[in-house]
Amino acid sequence: MDDAGTPVGRRVFLGLVGLGAAGVLFGAKAQDWLSRVTAPLVAKDGTGLSALLPLGRFRFYTITGGFPHRDQSKYTLHVSGLVERPLTLSYAELRAMPPTHLTRDFQCVTGWRVPGVHWSGVLLRDVLDRAGVKPEAKALRFTSFDGAYTESLTLDQAGRPDVIVAYELEGKPLSSDHGGPVRLYVAPMYGYKSCKWLDGIEVVDRVVPGYWENDGYDVDGWVGRSNGRDDQPTSA
Repeated sequence: MDDAGTPVGRRVFLGLVGLGAAGVLFGAKAQDWLSRVTAPLVAKDGTGLSALLPLGRFRFYTITGGFPHRDQSKYTLHVSGLVERPLTLSYAELRAMPPTHLTRDFQCVTGWRVPGVHWSGVLLRDVLDRAGVKPEAKALRFTSFDGAYTESLTLDQAGRPDVIVAYELEGKPLSSDHGGPVRLYVAPMYGYKSCKWLDGIEVVDRVVPGYWENDGYDVDGWVGRSNGRDDQPTSA
């Protein structure tokens, strides 16, 4: 089943951010309490209050009223725009490409951080090489099968060795909650740059600001040197 929802407003998102910060500050008990409190609210009005659930080491965000799901067998990634060879890659075809493994922190712009996360996937630049980027191309626009989220990178950013099309997290296939079966992972930038439920890469001639960037977030979401922006990833 493929799901898409209605975008959540900025006030709802910021309110959830505040609740998430409480979980970060006061630990597991506050996080358990938040999970119990948000569940009935989600069931009550369906406006997307499921956008922030502190489960395990991560907090799960969505800008729609739910978490979309797509089976691996039905998943496709489309590469289009200013390319020589437009591509449609299945999940199996992505898994057949040379893999890259990263161990990096995941930093959310709202303040929480998960250290030493193990990711596996395909270098974004390898996907682009397979499509053949045209000389006039300058940037990429990413789309999600949630039907609402978009993101952007410059071609230079996309060519880094710590930017991947990810299909595994901590040695397991990406779950729907984590943006699976395939998501973007941009290690040196805040989490909002790592587009979940990735289904489209459009090569374009200029940067097109993404969903949150149209609401004032930085287009270049560097975490900063102190958090490893310029470190090379642990890869194999």
